[in-house]
Amino acid sequence: MDISQVDISQSGLTEAERVRILAKTARFNPPPAQLADGRRDLVGMSRAELAGELAAIGEKPFRTKQVWHWIYHQGVTDFSRMSSIARPLQEKLAEHFVIGRPEAAVVQTSSDETRKFLFRFRDGQEAETVYIPDAQEDRGAVCISSQVGCTLSCRFCHTGTQALVRNLGAAEIVGQFMAARDNYGEWPSPRGETPRLLSTIVLMGMGEPLYNYENVAKAMTIVMDNEGIALSRRRITLSTSGVVPMMDRAGAELGVNLAVSLHAVRDELRDELVPLNRKYPLAELIAACRRYPAASNARRITFEYVMLKGLNDSPEDARELVRLIAGIPAKVNLIPFNPWPGSAYETSSGNAIDRFAKIVMDAGFSSPVRSPRGRDILAACGQLRTDSRRERPAA
Repeated sequence: MDISQVDISQSGLTEAERVRILAKTARFNPPPAQLADGRRDLVGMSRAELAGELAAIGEKPFRTKQVWHWIYHQGVTDFSRMSSIARPLQEKLAEHFVIGRPEAAVVQTSSDETRKFLFRFRDGQEAETVYIPDAQEDRGAVCISSQVGCTLSCRFCHTGTQALVRNLGAAEIVGQFMAARDNYGEWPSPRGETPRLLSTIVLMGMGEPLYNYENVAKAMTIVMDNEGIALSRRRITLSTSGVVPMMDRAGAELGVNLAVSLHAVRDELRDELVPLNRKYPLAELIAACRRYPAASNARRITFEYVMLKGLNDSPEDARELVRLIAGIPAKVNLIPFNPWPGSAYETSSGNAIDRFAKIVMDAGFSSPVRSPRGRDILAACGQLRTDSRRERPAA
């Protein structure tokens, strides 16, 4: 099936716009997953790419399954620990390849047990990743970044004050999850009914995932592979501010859960809070949500709505939100604004949030108020930022 043709007929958006987005993305490509000594990083390769690399050094196809198992099920980073592979091949692999991880340059743990990692990549650039443990059960979500910085400049978001430095590669995206599991000692990958401490992935960290779709999709395909990490698509949520031309493609190819950073129900206000709205206004965004193929009563689209005092928290806003999403299998996450140094906004009052939530709930939509987690270490929603900068091109 030709996905691009399906998209065009459903949404009226042109293939030229998709090409434009991908061309813009290419300007911020990550560096090659290769060391200075020429060794390649096996993390982030697709199965086909891994098979090709092993064939190039004279190994048979069955080795691909073996190596994949050791990397993504057992979580090893040292070829000498691959006990089902003979020592000569272990040494041969070590000559040509590495099994990489981002460096955890800083690890902070909040008073509520939320843990934030500042990961440093091979070129020195950095991104933040957060593990949010469930308050009642031994499970939790890993909030993963897709870019260093962000291109969207959302006014209420700390990450939005940092210009886009570059996209993260597939190895760097899946590597964040693997490094977090290293930190918690959760290898080998739990199977069947065995509880997972790191049980879900939310692509809600730094950056806009759909402006780095190719790398995000490759990383999540690796995560979902049943012979490795084996997280199901139901345990992965991709959050977007509304890159409409890529939403159809993500739904058709990945089918993961969708979260939409909404934050306003009127175009004039959303233009200010989420500047991407000027390109893809609310009508187009909501239409793309209605088309999203993975949405159902069992897998509802999540609309994220940060509560900003006096701006978007009125009863009228709540009623307009209900009108906008009517007929969509959806829930609304109400997020009290998390302050950050220099922010110009205030959190809505508890009464305003409760009133807003009641209107949405009475209309038949679940509207939980998200409890802020990790605020004391700037790990809460909208607080992530690093000091990475884009290098100026040489004169």
